[in-house]
Amino acid sequence: MNHPTPSLDDALVEVRNADAASSILLICEHASPYIPPELNHLGLSPVDRKSHAAWDPGAMALATMLAAKLDAALVASTVSRLVYDCNRPPEAPDAMLARSETVDVPGNFRLSETAKAERTERFYRPFQRAVADAVARTDTPILVTVHSFTRIYHGQPREVDIGVLHDQDTRLADALLSNTSGLGSLAVRRNEPYGPTDGVTHTLREHALPHGHLNVMLEVRSDLIADEAAQNAMAEILANWLMRALAKLEGVACKN
Repeated sequence: MNHPTPSLDDALVEVRNADAASSILLICEHASPYIPPELNHLGLSPVDRKSHAAWDPGAMALATMLAAKLDAALVASTVSRLVYDCNRPPEAPDAMLARSETVDVPGNFRLSETAKAERTERFYRPFQRAVADAVARTDTPILVTVHSFTRIYHGQPREVDIGVLHDQDTRLADALLSNTSGLGSLAVRRNEPYGPTDGVTHTLREHALPHGHLNVMLEVRSDLIADEAAQNAMAEILANWLMRALAKLEGVACKN
């Protein structure tokens, strides 16, 4: 299973390919199901600790392969989103969920304000600094966040394979959605299975929108990236798709 698993003494953020040549900066906020031992697994069963509630299965492997294909830097959180969801601000009610879909998280029940503040400082702030640092050292950064989603949610199947998510800046999302010819029969949708009203664009709002950087969030159905071969195939598809979209945007910029 390709995901960061730090020890207590390791950094809480992983940065790969930091000196990459590409302007694309990949970000994976839900890369790992790791829960620090002192949190006692947050009271979760072994099954729930590895479930989609705890992380985005396949997302880190996919992002790593994308980074290699694009020669792009990658910033990833090394802890479970149930410890702290690094794609949420501290004031968000789902930054430290007590219940995720059908999974109760006893270790997050009735967290005190002190405990929330401690988690924010330990897990969220270092991730935000790492992303900000990566943005600062990237020439004309293009932020692409990589996620996966489960095919069945609250008992209902989802009719989407890849979601192209955006907030107020639609440029890169529009360029991607206007040319899906290389995606075959994959069902591609705008702002599905989530959208900005669900609070999922925090990283884009924090690090891209204020500075006018191109940005997009890619959601891939997790069963489509369940093993190495599938992850590599999807990475190839997404890498080519991104490059076509960016070439189109550069053409528009030149015409203007």
